[in-house]
Amino acid sequence: MEWTKFNIFDEYKDIFFNMRLLYNLGIGFYTLFLRILSPFHPKAKRWVEGRVNLFVRMEQTIEKGCKPIWFHFASLGEFEQGRSVMEAIKKKYPNEKILITFFSPSGYEVRKNTPLANYVFYLPVDTATYAKRFLQIVDPSFAVFTKYEYWYHYFRELQRRKIPLFVISAIFREDQVFFKWYGGFFRQILRNVSFFFAQNMDSVYWLKAIHITRAGLTGDTRFDRVVELPKQRRDIPEIKTFLEGSSQVLVAGSTWAEDEHLLADVLLRKDDWKTILAPHEIHDSHLQQIEQLFPSALFFSRFSSYNLEAVRQANVLIIDNIGMLSSLYGYGNIAYIGGGFGAGIHNTLEAATYGLPVIFGPKYAKFQEAVDLIDLGAAFSIDAAGALERLFTHFTSDRMQLAGAKAKTYVQEKAGATQIIMKYLESQRLIGSK
Repeated sequence: MEWTKFNIFDEYKDIFFNMRLLYNLGIGFYTLFLRILSPFHPKAKRWVEGRVNLFVRMEQTIEKGCKPIWFHFASLGEFEQGRSVMEAIKKKYPNEKILITFFSPSGYEVRKNTPLANYVFYLPVDTATYAKRFLQIVDPSFAVFTKYEYWYHYFRELQRRKIPLFVISAIFREDQVFFKWYGGFFRQILRNVSFFFAQNMDSVYWLKAIHITRAGLTGDTRFDRVVELPKQRRDIPEIKTFLEGSSQVLVAGSTWAEDEHLLADVLLRKDDWKTILAPHEIHDSHLQQIEQLFPSALFFSRFSSYNLEAVRQANVLIIDNIGMLSSLYGYGNIAYIGGGFGAGIHNTLEAATYGLPVIFGPKYAKFQEAVDLIDLGAAFSIDAAGALERLFTHFTSDRMQLAGAKAKTYVQEKAGATQIIMKYLESQRLIGSK
């Protein structure tokens, strides 16, 4: 795919569009908006407060001259994608220092004390001044970004300082701005990357179409993480008590309001099923909304207010904490993954690795693993309560087991990306030379 029109607009991009100015203005307006919103919105407040005196704290904390490996993650999901690589480095090269930055509070607040990193901070806003100061303090040996977060000033400053920059689990699609005739500024950001470890060959081809050849197929590092989950699964006695006498168990993970209304509509007619519900948001008002979806005839219990007798009688157990979901799937027969009626589905692989058939809403096209699982007959997309009802009705035991087996095999066959990345880093003498 030779798209010469890209070259024409790349050469004159600042004359035609001055996208860099618009980018800087966008960063400024976004930051101002969050500052204005912060007194009224807890997540925005954490975003703003987490960056107060950030450089001072970094200078006081980071050992000078240690040259850590810098991993940046947008949020919690991206952390899980990079986790297997950090674990491999820590295991084989324990003397390597690792620094993690997060953009979102939902990632930072949950993983700020992770034993995988020596230092964990928020990422300062992407301006030329902040990028220079950040890299002057950190001075990483190399940087690793995950999937699809690209910051112009950080990437440019890494290139200027000749610090290698890698993107793992990278994925590209035709509809992204990089491949539009007006995307010259954004293509320039990509050209600062030393190497892309891509999830699929389509991504490699799309990069080649814009004359970026420093890319190779490695797969998605999340598979290396999730394939180990059944071996590390926590035994949770309270869950066993809840499930006593039940043969059909639905685990609903990372659900949003749209998912919960749909589930409630169907579960009211499924007295023989028990449901473990782990919502994406666990603040009190959302939990109260979930409880109100179920009439008094259908008992419920919150995990944190565990009561033996109430749990035994309950049909729905609401999980109101973080960190249990990857173990909860091990207790289910079927998994429902939330987010498919909003911005996009959450992690399907944590359920698939246990051999569970997976159900989710209609917005899954941007997630390669979801597309693959549907093609294999291991996952099912629904757009209304009626579709979910039909799935329950026709889910015979044999069909359920076959779909689950396909899901588990898919995960196992896709593992291995971390090993390829490690071999590359070692061949470039970026790790193990200290």
